[in-house]
Amino acid sequence: MSEICEKCGLPKDICACEDIAKERQVITIKQVERRFGKMITMIQGVDPKSVDLKELTKQLKQKLACGGTYKNGAIELQGRHSSKVRDELIKLGFSSDTIEVR
Repeated sequence: MSEICEKCGLPKDICACEDIAKERQVITIKQVERRFGKMITMIQGVDPKSVDLKELTKQLKQKLACGGTYKNGAIELQGRHSSKVRDELIKLGFSSDTIEVR
């Protein structure tokens, strides 16, 4: 017997809660200069209740071959990866209309 989604009450294999949540979010990607002139790519606006941010951080770090962390509600990746992050988020199911690159 399959598991039941707590939000919509449908079986988890046909549940669309996560897809709907991904379409509603407004995600901001920006590059920030840190100490000693080091650049990081910061991703903000991803809802931690609908998406596992630790898993998303891990996937982005593996795809982009960089270090990074999740803290204070934002994902921080070492280096300049704004366009690559946008492409990866689209591949992971986020809507391209809701992703803003600054």
